[in-house]
Amino acid sequence: MKILVCISNVPDTTSKINFIEGDKEFDRKGIQFIINPNDEFGLTRAIWFQQKQGANVTVVSVGNASCEPTLRKCLAIGADRAFRVDLEPSDGFQVAQQLQAHCQNENYNLIIAGRESIDYNGSMVPGMLSALLGLNFVTNCVALEITENKAQASREIDGGIETISCGLPLVIGAQKGLVEEKDLIIPNMRGIMQARQKPLKVIPPTTSETRSEVIHYEKPAPRGEVKLVEANNLDQLIDLLQNEAKVI
Repeated sequence: MKILVCISNVPDTTSKINFIEGDKEFDRKGIQFIINPNDEFGLTRAIWFQQKQGANVTVVSVGNASCEPTLRKCLAIGADRAFRVDLEPSDGFQVAQQLQAHCQNENYNLIIAGRESIDYNGSMVPGMLSALLGLNFVTNCVALEITENKAQASREIDGGIETISCGLPLVIGAQKGLVEEKDLIIPNMRGIMQARQKPLKVIPPTTSETRSEVIHYEKPAPRGEVKLVEANNLDQLIDLLQNEAKVI
């Protein structure tokens, strides 16, 4: 079985975020980048299939050279090979087109992408990729088993979990639950050394288009001042809740 895991290179949530060029560009200076958490859950599940069923695991990212340390970490976790599409994408549709071109040359049985990235939270790429390739698609995936050429997947829906079965090839949108945080793989020294010997190939982008553009970014409004009320002053508390917060 051939598995592709799509990797987004995203800012660590502890990084301080700023914008430049009139709030039209994200300022990357001083930012620590990590594997998108939803992608990491998917990668960990792919490594499980590798260990239990002998699957071959490939990772791919669309981006510039700054993505390569993240891809090397994926190789250290256990992926067999890595590709970087040498393009700084402008929107999710462009990413999906680049992934489509790569997938058409490789014939993967299973394509795993995070249901969304934690930077733009677009939730677009896996669905668009499945549509471009004409493949089955399950998003918000919290469980996945594969037997021969059949997949059984569970996904979160409003009020519960839905379990479905379908044939391969398949695209899934991974999230926490596909594996638990305690099961995430921390690269050891052996994995890091082996990653240096594994192939990381840079491939040129194909012709693609963008269908959206950034007008500007803005940060959330700062929180207002906190008003402290004495524990025994219930009248003031009720007045504030009723007349200022307007919650009662």
